[in-house]
Amino acid sequence: MRLDMASKLLNFGSKLFKSSKNFFSGAYGKRGSSSINARKWTGARQKLLTFGALTGATGLLMYAMDASVDASSDSVHPAKQQWPHKGFLSAIDKESVRRGYQVYKEVCSSCHSLQYIAYRNLVGVCMTEAEAKAEAEGITVRDGPDEEGNYYDRPGKLSDYFPMPYPNEEAGRAANNGAYPPDLSYIVSARKGGEDYVFALLTGYCDPPAGFALRDGLYFNPYFSGGAIAMGQLISNESVSYADEDVAPSASQIAKDVTTFLCWTSEPEYDIRKILVIKVFVISAFLIGITYYIKRLKWSALKSRKIFFLPEIQEKAKKAAEDNCPK
Repeated sequence: MRLDMASKLLNFGSKLFKSSKNFFSGAYGKRGSSSINARKWTGARQKLLTFGALTGATGLLMYAMDASVDASSDSVHPAKQQWPHKGFLSAIDKESVRRGYQVYKEVCSSCHSLQYIAYRNLVGVCMTEAEAKAEAEGITVRDGPDEEGNYYDRPGKLSDYFPMPYPNEEAGRAANNGAYPPDLSYIVSARKGGEDYVFALLTGYCDPPAGFALRDGLYFNPYFSGGAIAMGQLISNESVSYADEDVAPSASQIAKDVTTFLCWTSEPEYDIRKILVIKVFVISAFLIGITYYIKRLKWSALKSRKIFFLPEIQEKAKKAAEDNCPK
C-alpha cells in the first residue's frame, strides 16, 4: 500500500514539474506577442511562481522517496506506543527514570556505555545529591598525574561520567563476537522511531521463520535491520527486582522503564525546554494583547475619522469671513 502511494506521489510530482515547466515556457513565449500578457507577467512574478511550483514538486518527491524507503525496509516497523511524556503539558516520569537507571545498571551497563552522561545529571531527576554521590563513589576512576607524575585510582565524584564497559573498541568486539555494543547516551534520538523502536527491539525477540538461517551467536529480532542481532534477549519477567512492590517487574514494564531512562539521557533538558515553551506562549499572549490594545487606543482616532468636502459650507464660511472683515 505504501509502495502504491509512493509511486502515485512520484508520478504526480513529475507531472506537476512538467506542467509547470510547459506553462511558464508558454508564458515566456507569448510575452512578446501580447501586450496584456507582457504587462501582467513581470519577471519577478514569474520567478516567484516558478520557485513555488518547483518547491512544491520537490517536497512531494522527497516525501514519496521517504515513503518508498520505509516501505522497502528490511525490518518490521515498530508500533506506536502511548508514552505519558509525549503530551504538551506532560513531563518525564521520574520514578520510571529511576527504575530505568536500575535496569541499565544491572542489565545493560556490562556491555553498553553512557559516556556522555555524568553522575551529576542524576541529581534532581531520579536521585538526591547524596544518593548520586553514593553511586559515583561506587566506581573507580583512573586519575592523575599527581605532583610526582604518577597516575592513581580514586573513588568517583559527581563530575565523573559513567564508566566504559571496555577499555577500547577492539576489546568490546572481541567480547561480543565481532559486534561492538553502541553507546546508549543518544540512542533514542539516533534511531528512527525513537522510544517505539527501542521498546519494540527489547520485547520483540522470537523464533526465526522457516528458511531464515542464523549464524552462531546471533538472535532473531524482526525489528532489527536484517533480522539478525548479536544482542540476546536480556529482558524477561522478573529479570530485575524493584524496590517498589506496587510495580510488577514484567518484561514490558522493565522495557518501558529502561526506554524512558534512555529517552531522558538523549534529552536531559526535555522538561526544561517544555517549561520554556510554555513561558514563551504565556508571555507572547500577554504582549500580543497589550500591543493590540495600544494599537487600537492610539490609532482608533486616526482610523475612524472621516474628512468631507462640502462646497456649500465653504462658501458660507467665506462669505462670513468677508462680512466680518473691516472695510
